[in-house]
Amino acid sequence: MEEKIKLYSQRAISIATYFGGPLAAGILIRKNSLNLGREKEGLIALIVGIISTILLFWGIFQIPEAIMDKIPNALIPAIYTGIIYLIVEKMHGQILENHKEEKNEFYSAWKATGIGLACGVVLVGGIFTYAYYAPDEFETKTYDAELKNFQDNEAEALKVFDMLNHSAKYEIVSFIEQTGIPKWQENIEILDRMSNIENLPKKLQKQNKLLLEYCKLRIEAYELMSKTVLNESSEYDDEIIKKNTRIVEIISEL
Repeated sequence: MEEKIKLYSQRAISIATYFGGPLAAGILIRKNSLNLGREKEGLIALIVGIISTILLFWGIFQIPEAIMDKIPNALIPAIYTGIIYLIVEKMHGQILENHKEEKNEFYSAWKATGIGLACGVVLVGGIFTYAYYAPDEFETKTYDAELKNFQDNEAEALKVFDMLNHSAKYEIVSFIEQTGIPKWQENIEILDRMSNIENLPKKLQKQNKLLLEYCKLRIEAYELMSKTVLNESSEYDDEIIKKNTRIVEIISEL
């Protein structure tokens, strides 16, 4: 390629897809297509990613719970990740190979992981929606208000992933330290209050414990992201991916 551009590698797209489903794949494929000057192709990839995500959830909800309990947590993500791998190979396989051989730059895998996890938050949103309409008798107004605050904080903290491709590194680090991490810390306090609500169903108590671990992992991952961005280093990539893998496991347990 004559023009020096950055692309997401096949590995990075696969990691993001595993964590964030077809939506994450659509976003990264679109970014690659835009960088290659293929705007229409990028738009189609994004639309297909959104539609595929909707169909995926619809299909999962149609499977009886008794059958879903017997399906390994990693099986469904492995299947759609494999499908996306083949699609990317057909669309951009040779281009990505040439890009690598010419020693051009790729976006980091941890950045792709972050985008995947941001998309994966849709799963958590679905769980929260279920909690909103749970018929159990407890202080639902208090719970719903705290839940809304949790979601607002999460949405604000996750804006860092929108900044990764266009903001200066000091802006990203400043956001992580002054907004991102504090928002996750606020969510830990929110979960503590939610757990102390009287007559809270056991299912929601268990959910709160998992979400507590989720928030702590987010804080640890953000601290590593801050070091990575500031030092422009790949030293912490494996650690970030490891923590994000556990985040996905928690979402699956939820």
